[in-house]
Amino acid sequence: MSTQAQSLVQSVDWLAIAPPTIAAVVGLVVLVADLFVGDNRKALLGWVSVAGLAASALMLLPLLDGDRSTFCLTGDAAVCSYTADRFTLVIQFLVLGGALLAALLSVTALKDADKELPEGEFWFLLLSSAAGAALLPASRDLATLIVALEVASLPAFALVGIKHGDRKSSEAALKFFLSSVTATAVSLMGISFVYASTGTLYLTEIATRIENVDDQLQTLAQAGVVLTLVGFAFKTAAVPFHFWVPDTYVGAPLPVAAYLSVVGKAVGFSGLILVTVIALPSYADVWGPALAALAALTMTVGNVGALRQQSTRAYSAVRLLAWSSVGQAGYLLVPIAAAAYSEDAEKAIGSTVAYALMYAAVNLGAFAVAALVARTKPLNRVSDYRGLYASRPLAALVLGFFLLCLAGLPPGIIGLFAKVTVFSAAVDAGLGWLAVVMAVNVVIALFYYLQWTTLLFRAPEGEPETHRVPVPLTAAIALTAVLGIALSGAPQLVLRFSDTGLF
Repeated sequence: MSTQAQSLVQSVDWLAIAPPTIAAVVGLVVLVADLFVGDNRKALLGWVSVAGLAASALMLLPLLDGDRSTFCLTGDAAVCSYTADRFTLVIQFLVLGGALLAALLSVTALKDADKELPEGEFWFLLLSSAAGAALLPASRDLATLIVALEVASLPAFALVGIKHGDRKSSEAALKFFLSSVTATAVSLMGISFVYASTGTLYLTEIATRIENVDDQLQTLAQAGVVLTLVGFAFKTAAVPFHFWVPDTYVGAPLPVAAYLSVVGKAVGFSGLILVTVIALPSYADVWGPALAALAALTMTVGNVGALRQQSTRAYSAVRLLAWSSVGQAGYLLVPIAAAAYSEDAEKAIGSTVAYALMYAAVNLGAFAVAALVARTKPLNRVSDYRGLYASRPLAALVLGFFLLCLAGLPPGIIGLFAKVTVFSAAVDAGLGWLAVVMAVNVVIALFYYLQWTTLLFRAPEGEPETHRVPVPLTAAIALTAVLGIALSGAPQLVLRFSDTGLF
């Protein structure tokens, strides 16, 4: 083979790309197997999917030794499309762990649906979305980033609207689809402008070239930066691009809502971090104030929306969790905004990652208990949780713990610790006003979290209902509870993720 031909052949580091690859391959296996598996054995597909996601997560362990990159430029091995560094591995752990817990919830949900939901398609879509979500934090060029974002998002539309003949589900999927397609169109327009003005799609190359753009291309570059940021703000459900969230969570099957609340957010925020901190540090004076304003607006609207939920309204528990997740998105935006002003941007980004890990564990746990209650009370109102302690003492204690974590109150030490980490990131960056807005919002959130928590321990109305809890649902609740309690006992573990290795 000639030297020129050899230079065009890229070596692929299969170990580095194993986590998203395994999820994608298992998804295809499940889709094909669905054609040959009889109706009475469809449950096997769910367990194969759970095993596939567990295998993907386990493949992160061999990657802990050091940074690995692949799909690099043949002339410059430092410029790569895929990098498995510390930041990548932490987000992949969050994404694959979240997908695994959502899969455990889905095993029970599909069994309860009694063939109303198509199992093969469901598992294929979930695994495809998880594969895209795991690919995204490793993406180091804009083309791979957008492809990963769409591979994570497109199956999610179908998952939201997968309930056949359900008008609420179809409407939720349409709202989610329209908002996400708009976000993608705006992002692609922005990326095309950035590419036109810099001549490259690689994030590290953009960072150096965008500072020295020709004067006649300055306006094009600035427009590209703004449009790219707007597109990612849609994906993170930041206000005013949040309108799809409550209806989508209510219309989707509960495990899908749980998946979107954690994995969907991780995808949006990791993409936003890569674009702002790695590709556009020279435009920190543009995205810093914009993200700070978005953070203040998002946390305020989210918490006020949650506060206004009526406990007797149908699906008010899911709506409250949806509005709460919008508020939490505001907290997650704070350290990214702080990175624009901080001398130690890596530490600020570490605060977002640490907060995301806490939020993922306890929010998935809250959705798991909501799925348990929904088995006997399908309308899932907040008032349905009254006296849960009388019929399900462990579930009530665990849900109370999760809500206190989200509120940032003891014994949910990990929630308090994560909020203090985000708060200190804002103060260290000189964003005192944003820290004050966050403090006010934490107080607002206390009201509705505590209101729900106290309801769990009140005297029940009527006879408490008891029924056997399926093993997968029990496992999901137990795993999130153990994780939340372990992190509350040793919150310093979260600090280890502050070193993201992005720089």
